[in-house]
Amino acid sequence: MLISIKSLYGYRIHAVDDDIGEVYEFLFDDKSWTIRYLVVDTSSWLPGRKVLISPVVFKQPDLASEKFPVALTREEVKNSPDIAADKPVSLQHQIELYKYYGPLNRPAEGYYNVLPFPPPEKEGDPHLRSTREVSGYRTHALDGDIGHVDDFILDMEDWAIRHMVIDTGNWLPGKKVLIPPDWITRISWRNEKVYVDIPKDTIKDSPGYDPSAPVNRQYEIRLYDYYGRPKYWSGG
Repeated sequence: MLISIKSLYGYRIHAVDDDIGEVYEFLFDDKSWTIRYLVVDTSSWLPGRKVLISPVVFKQPDLASEKFPVALTREEVKNSPDIAADKPVSLQHQIELYKYYGPLNRPAEGYYNVLPFPPPEKEGDPHLRSTREVSGYRTHALDGDIGHVDDFILDMEDWAIRHMVIDTGNWLPGKKVLIPPDWITRISWRNEKVYVDIPKDTIKDSPGYDPSAPVNRQYEIRLYDYYGRPKYWSGG
């Protein structure tokens, strides 16, 4: 099932024995485009703390009750490594998380294994990105700007990001479009800009995205057929 990441913000995180906080954001790997960690704001229970939770303990979110269950106890969360949300997630911190949660060893393709780690040459992991940070990045087509990153569409089966939501409001008022990560040629983190290999006119006439309607396979088929691009679920 595909869902907007922004729509998950504020969901209550439900541990085995009680609520522990709410969804603050997600950290993703910008090479594999898969979720590495859920950032939980526990301030309603543990004031001033945010903790990282690995996908290995995720359960399926309950959309009706807006709960995000995890296979942890409150005590386990309380004793988990802390995080400063405004600082990079250091390699040492990820090692601590690995020791605490264990490796991400699910067989689903696209999962990023926490170990082995590269040598700790830098303070932060250069491929770990925040969904809140990237939201707002300008988006550049082959021949000019088209808008900004507004959201992400997440596949809850394997926790992969399938699409970026681009708000074209400054160019095409009222329209949002989806751009899969495979169509992104590069991202300038310094300039906060996303580059895609599509002309503006092609994007202008593409199927629009309605945040109030779920992204389903029928919509994705229309999207990929319009652009004539290989479909991620079939390899062609």
